[in-house]
Amino acid sequence: MGTRWTRPGPSLLVLLCYGQLLPWLMTVGDQSLDEFYNETEAKLFLQFYEQTAQVVLNQFMEAAWNYVTNITKKNREDMLRKEVERSQVMVYFGSRARLFKIAQFQDPAVKRMLSKLLDIGKAALPKDELWEYNKLLAYMETAYSMAQVCLDEGPCLPLEPDLQEIMANSRDQKELVWAWQGWRDAVGRQLRPIFERYVILSNKAAQLNGYKDMGALWRSKYEDETLEQDLERLYQELQPLYLNLHAYVRRSLHRHYGPEIIDVRGPIPAHLLGNMWAQSWVNILDLVLPFPKKPPEDITKIMKGQRWKPGKMFEEAEKFFTSLGMLAAPPDFWKKSMLERPPDGREVECQTSAWDFYNGKDFRVKKCTEVNIEDLLSIFHQMGHIQYFLQYKNLSILFREGANPAFGEAVGSMITLSASSYQHLLNRGLLSQQHQDSEEEVNFLMGIALDKIAFIPFGYMIDMFRWKIFDGTIQKDIYNQEWWNFRLKYQGLCPPIPRSEDDFDPGAKFHISASVPYIGYFLSLVLQFQFHEALCKAAGHMGPLHQCNIYNSKMAGKILGDVLKLGSSKPWPEVLKELTGQSKVSTEALLSYFKPLLNWLVTENVQQGEILGWPDFGCSFPERKKPKAAFLGMELESKAAKSGQWVLLVLSLIMFVMVLGLASRLFILERQSLNKDSGNTEPGGTHFLGIAMEPHQAARGQWMLLGLCLILMLCSIILTIRIFTWQNQKPPWMKNEKWGSD
Repeated sequence: MGTRWTRPGPSLLVLLCYGQLLPWLMTVGDQSLDEFYNETEAKLFLQFYEQTAQVVLNQFMEAAWNYVTNITKKNREDMLRKEVERSQVMVYFGSRARLFKIAQFQDPAVKRMLSKLLDIGKAALPKDELWEYNKLLAYMETAYSMAQVCLDEGPCLPLEPDLQEIMANSRDQKELVWAWQGWRDAVGRQLRPIFERYVILSNKAAQLNGYKDMGALWRSKYEDETLEQDLERLYQELQPLYLNLHAYVRRSLHRHYGPEIIDVRGPIPAHLLGNMWAQSWVNILDLVLPFPKKPPEDITKIMKGQRWKPGKMFEEAEKFFTSLGMLAAPPDFWKKSMLERPPDGREVECQTSAWDFYNGKDFRVKKCTEVNIEDLLSIFHQMGHIQYFLQYKNLSILFREGANPAFGEAVGSMITLSASSYQHLLNRGLLSQQHQDSEEEVNFLMGIALDKIAFIPFGYMIDMFRWKIFDGTIQKDIYNQEWWNFRLKYQGLCPPIPRSEDDFDPGAKFHISASVPYIGYFLSLVLQFQFHEALCKAAGHMGPLHQCNIYNSKMAGKILGDVLKLGSSKPWPEVLKELTGQSKVSTEALLSYFKPLLNWLVTENVQQGEILGWPDFGCSFPERKKPKAAFLGMELESKAAKSGQWVLLVLSLIMFVMVLGLASRLFILERQSLNKDSGNTEPGGTHFLGIAMEPHQAARGQWMLLGLCLILMLCSIILTIRIFTWQNQKPPWMKNEKWGSD
């Protein structure tokens, strides 16, 4: 970074064209450096940043939106160009912010904004490496978004909705393995060769920002010196709840699938839990229902019977926020959002997300909505993000984010706790039975736990794993082995089939392929119950926490709105205290919410003699038995079959050369024979295969040999191509090795 003001170079044309910086920069020569870097000038500097960043960020968000809602090469290039402009702005303002003596300033807001400007993320990379890094990130995210798993005979299936529906609804163990493995083969194996380069560039960007590695940069966003210890404390406090749920679910799956699939003292195979990543188990509620004679009503079926559409689902979520006296989404939200998969067939990224376009009026959601209860609750969550954007839209751009990265997630999830409560669903016409008895209440809590409690170790381990990759503890040659060691240690899960280092199963999770930090989801899991408890008290709720519904409470809405308006303008412990009265993240509210279920689980597990955990079991990592491949009617190891294919190819090439040589020789012989005296009829002038014969007989034999070689050559090429066609892959000589080809 520079240590003095310099004349803007070509990279700053984007700033100067807005006409905001030039007059200010011209004052540099008129003032001493001390005068120029004082607090008054810092405020002016921040105003110029605000005006510039609003334009640049808005243009970048538009380009990124155009790309993820219409994945084309042109849109990708447009997005990458805008990303370069954004990076240039960040480098420029970040380097200038370093010149102010922030510690001497009095205004805490100015100090906080300048401090936020100092970290410029990946923009710190040299220009060529930044371009490479951006292309690499775009490639990984696109590879994930466009991946499909093809049936042997039939269509290719995308993740949403097809593969997810198989994982959610199928109870055929073999079909689940097919979908589970197919997705990892389609995504993870593509990303494996380039993930190491991603790690190297990520760490370089972090080091240029003054951090040890990218994990340290991510953790810095929490402004908490004891973050890792606090996370470990929360995890340990919640672990008994997870272990009891795990043991109970394991027993239920053992009853359904049998001892050859599930061991009642061991880990659970990861493909049997109703979700591609086993992060939520709610889709197997029917297999694990505590009181199966009292099944909950099928809300998805009721929604479809009432002819719900994606638009109505979003309107329902907005109605909840406006009932609290909070803000309605602006008209542009409804015009510009992608609320369902476009019917025109264009490729889109279906990963659900909420977007702020930094102009104070344009906020959108991108979602390929399906009509079901899971998507309805997901929409409530996304509208929580939109509400946060709306509430802090008048702050400086530097403060337009959650109090910490977990807050935005926690707000949306907290709303779903009310939206999924029995009373709210009943009031909205999505349930018909007026009351729950104690057994139905345990069934209800089990449904929530399969989503929230099952997520605890998954939310915790994703970044624990990545942080160890970034700091070098986990080397590239054991990525996949360590991934499954983590999943065994924290989740008690094993892969359904042997995995090897040819695989890269972490890449089959969006947030890893898209380089999105994840620990915020774990923290938000705890925070959402803390928020929920505080707002339930404000709403005057009496009784068990899981029965609370803050719908229509203007008091709860006022408290929540006031906190959301703060964005990240204050340290998050202060914001947390303003909302909950506590300045530390606490598991008390979560444990209180699930207390009736935990009591039931403990009793049930004791009666069954369950062992909590999986103390004597591991996931073995033998080198994968290579899949068999058909070759000339034989079943061979994949390597052997591939070697055979190469041999066939080489033979084909040799025959091709022989054919060319033989054809050339025949052509020469025939030209020579035309020049000879046609009256010469003595045999022995020409030999074919060592036999003397008439020239015309030798020529005929050579033509026959040429034809035979040609036929053999064509047969061997056709056979080689046919073998690869059987295996649904390109021949090795046709593969494109460059991930970033244009």
